Amino acid sequence: MATNKEYIDYIAEQFNGEGLTFRPMMGEYLVYYKGKLVGDICDNRLLVKPVESAKRLIPDAEYQLPYEGAKPMILVDKVDDGEFLRELFEEMYPELPEPKTKKKVQQ
Repeated sequence: MATNKEYIDYIAEQFNGEGLTFRPMMGEYLVYYKGKLVGDICDNRLLVKPVESAKRLIPDAEYQLPYEGAKPMILVDKVDDGEFLRELFEEMYPELPEPKTKKKVQQ
């Protein structure tokens, strides 16, 4: 089951802040905060990378696979709480790697 656009819109509406973007990927979505990948939305579930701040903010976290063969990620079950989402992403931000720069293809 692919994620529907209404769920993406709902997450964006709850977050209600700047810096959150989504990138479609094979029927699902990658979630970015201020340009850094924080997680995925798969099958209408918000999953974030298991960095220390996410583990601390969601101490009883349930780990789920976004898709077959992927690494487990933390299921965010408080998607109705925009303040929590903003705090979560802001706390995670320093722990996330910088985006990889794309190499230009020479012709």
